[in-house]
Amino acid sequence: MNYAESVHFLYSLGNEIQTAKFGLDRITRLLDALGNPHRTGRFVHVAGTNGKGSTSAMIEAGLRASGVRTGLYTSPHLVEPTERIQIAGQAIASDQFARVFTEVHETAERMLQAGDLDLHPTYFESVTAMAFLLFASERVEAAVLEVGLGGRLDATNVVTPALSVITPIDFDHQIFLGDTLGKIASEKAGILKPGVPAIFAEQPPEAEAVLRAHATGPCTLSRDWAISDLELDAHSSRFRMRGIEIVCPLAGEHQVQNARTAAIALHELGVSPAGIANTWWPGRLERVSEQPEIVLDGAHNPAGTRALANYIRRFYKGRRIWIVYGVMRDKAVAEMAEMLFPLAHCVIVTAPANSRAMPPESIPAPGAVITHTVAEAVALLGRAEPGDAIFITGSLFVVGEARALLLQ
Repeated sequence: MNYAESVHFLYSLGNEIQTAKFGLDRITRLLDALGNPHRTGRFVHVAGTNGKGSTSAMIEAGLRASGVRTGLYTSPHLVEPTERIQIAGQAIASDQFARVFTEVHETAERMLQAGDLDLHPTYFESVTAMAFLLFASERVEAAVLEVGLGGRLDATNVVTPALSVITPIDFDHQIFLGDTLGKIASEKAGILKPGVPAIFAEQPPEAEAVLRAHATGPCTLSRDWAISDLELDAHSSRFRMRGIEIVCPLAGEHQVQNARTAAIALHELGVSPAGIANTWWPGRLERVSEQPEIVLDGAHNPAGTRALANYIRRFYKGRRIWIVYGVMRDKAVAEMAEMLFPLAHCVIVTAPANSRAMPPESIPAPGAVITHTVAEAVALLGRAEPGDAIFITGSLFVVGEARALLLQ
């Protein structure tokens, strides 16, 4: 298959969340048939509710700056599925994607015919297997794996990593992970392996208690590494920990905590945290225009929305704020809307091209401008004045579509 055919087939498998088939049996059987590529190289396994993608990107940047040939596996993508698999800091090429997808797909089809698989691997299982194959064939020395959903039954949980990292835990995907922080933390803690060291970001007490109870190797709490000399502006931050200066190029106070966790992880791996300064992580408080200022941020749950609202209050006081907002139906929309919309002069609600998207009319935003596509919403931004600030948020699917339009 070529790249377009590969992507079309993956999408035909169904939405990643709606068609998730939790469990490790299918991915384990598939990887075994592919030669167990997940047993090659070193892995850092990162779970959590918020910040796991940013933290993964920072750890990868630090490893790469030290001379390590790196891999990075994250989800979801913003524009193209190739973004999910990076080697040496670059997204894989479309022909690489197509080639390795064909290998995984044809292997799965043979296994289905032989009765060795119950169902074709899901979208996420397929791309996870593809990542392992590419990391092995490209001789990646260390790969950072971001968990897709949960941890215990996530397809990435087939590895025995060199290090496990758990970023802040909060409420999200409760229908799959449980309705208390303790239950959610138990699912995230499923990535912990006997004897493997772990780094825990600062957690709510209920979640921390569960993580510590599940720890089967040495664990480090990020709060034990005190931050000093913090300098924070609208674009980045810098601070010191145990005499080491950390420069974080990602905006937002919440990224200070992610950078702290990443720096501790790099220390555990025997690597300088200086490379964190080279991190690039699009779609998270990312500026794509200056006049008017347009910021993309995939704040898709209450904790992420709270961080965005705090950021706006801290750095945009007195500015006229526009918010373009689209969200998935399974999210705590009313709670997030209450945090964010009162900060705005103008709210534009919209919907990405996704079957799980909430109809714009159903988003609780009295007086909002209703649009039905992200393109329609972006077209309205020409009404903004040069000094205005526009935040496009609510879902990474919205951010991805807007980013593609704005950066054409």
